[in-house]
Amino acid sequence: MGDNTYTLTSPVMGTFYRASAPGEKALVEEGQSITSSDIICVIESMKIFTELRSEHPGVVKKILVENEDPVMKNQALIEIELN
Repeated sequence: MGDNTYTLTSPVMGTFYRASAPGEKALVEEGQSITSSDIICVIESMKIFTELRSEHPGVVKKILVENEDPVMKNQALIEIELN
């Protein structure tokens, strides 16, 4: 990772979701431009759903986990190339 890359990490242990609800389209795709505060994924932990937002504008470079994968606290989820 270079200085122009930001990695979104999970704040809690839980399940990673690319969409805000079952059957909905993914919140972001690789190559998509995002702004700061865009919701880019959801983590479910003990029936509590936490929307994760980008802290910086940029382009989604790589989604590092699959939909519905279990994730650990501080696990890297999505790489974002900063604008």
